[in-house]
Amino acid sequence: MRKTLYLKFLLAYLIFGIFGFIVVSTFSPGMVRDRLIKENAERLYAEANLISKTYASELYSSEIGLETVKDEMDALAIYMDSSIQIINPSGRVVLNSQKRLNVEDVVIIENFDPTVTGNSYYVVDRFFDTFDKQYLNVIVPINSDFKVKGYVTMHYSMQKIDNSMNHMTGIFLVTFLILFLLSMIILIFFTEMVYLPLRKITYATEQYAQGNMHYEFQVDSDDEIGYLAACLNYMASEIARAEDDQKKFVANVSHDFRSPLTSIRGYLEAMLDGTIPPEMYEKYLNIVLNETERLTKLTNSLLTLNNLNTKGMLLDKTDFDINQVIRGTAASFEGSCRNKTIAIEVILLEEEMYVNADIEKIKQVLYNLLDNAIKFSHHNSVITIETSEKKNKLLVSVKDSGIGIPKDDLKLIWDRFYKSDLSRGKDKKGTGLGLSIVKEIINAHGENINVVSTEGVGTEFVFTLSLSKKQNINDI
Repeated sequence: MRKTLYLKFLLAYLIFGIFGFIVVSTFSPGMVRDRLIKENAERLYAEANLISKTYASELYSSEIGLETVKDEMDALAIYMDSSIQIINPSGRVVLNSQKRLNVEDVVIIENFDPTVTGNSYYVVDRFFDTFDKQYLNVIVPINSDFKVKGYVTMHYSMQKIDNSMNHMTGIFLVTFLILFLLSMIILIFFTEMVYLPLRKITYATEQYAQGNMHYEFQVDSDDEIGYLAACLNYMASEIARAEDDQKKFVANVSHDFRSPLTSIRGYLEAMLDGTIPPEMYEKYLNIVLNETERLTKLTNSLLTLNNLNTKGMLLDKTDFDINQVIRGTAASFEGSCRNKTIAIEVILLEEEMYVNADIEKIKQVLYNLLDNAIKFSHHNSVITIETSEKKNKLLVSVKDSGIGIPKDDLKLIWDRFYKSDLSRGKDKKGTGLGLSIVKEIINAHGENINVVSTEGVGTEFVFTLSLSKKQNINDI
């Protein structure tokens, strides 16, 4: 797969710079030029209007002399950086700020038309060919006695406007270039905060795709990318742990199946080759039968555990008397208890105690807990089953005084096929699946199960069940 994301980002950055430069250099000059023309036209028109109402009107009404008006116009022309003229309606130039006053030198502007500005108050041209370059021209009439006596015209060089336009456009382009360079900070941030972490994540996913679930990486970030990296790391570690558990699961299953199969095969071969005499067949056939029962129990436990999961387990919840279930389960172990001279003491909170749960699965929980308690109890000992109530929950306790569970093994007893060294030495027929099944069933009910154990003293399992509404009504 071609890694083009970063190249695309760089290309987009360059395209932005190129098109931005083109836009600024293409549209800015025209916009700036139009703005400068309007601003200068407004400035010239305001000044020309003021001249028309003062000096020009007074000139035509003979209130002020021509020399005085000339001096004032020359000063204003210098201040406004423009040229000023007073023109008669016939086109005769009365005064011009750019020429010396000479009444004998008559200047006539051919085809002079004050309406050349149209609906506007300014026009850009050579002013009836009186200039050799383009000028911004403003024309204002001089009114006296309700008649138009003449016109005040002001002229501003377009070369100056173009120079200002080029200067401002240059400023815009330099500013854009500076901003473009400063925007490289965004590119740097993108590289450090997005692209490089993304490369780490991509490489990690490639490693995981190749089966290397133990590959670890780190992204030092508190944003969404850092969270994504942490989630990916966690996912890989969980998959790796699941793979390790699966390997361990297969190894345990293989071991627990291989041992009885090896025993069965050995005894049968010994019978066939005559190593075991016919008169001892019954003894060894019973051993073979016991091994087949062990395999059957292991297979059934595997099937049960495979069907039990907290998301998909189907529960047939009903209201039933847990006391009756406890008594019945305890009675089913009468033979096992007799062989080891073990007594089961049942301490129940009330004569009847109704809970809401799947009765068959709760029977399986009690059966597995009692089976474990009997296996690991000493001869001539007592197993106690006790119920109590707390916060609308029924607590069921199964306590033995047997070999106990080592402290380091307490967190592992719920794992499938897990057996501590003590349990393996005590009972080689155990599958290591009983407590896993118990945990799955209790979790499926949304309840909790805990264990307290001291090595050499005994073990107590306590699980909770929800009291039924029927029980709550009876309590009232």
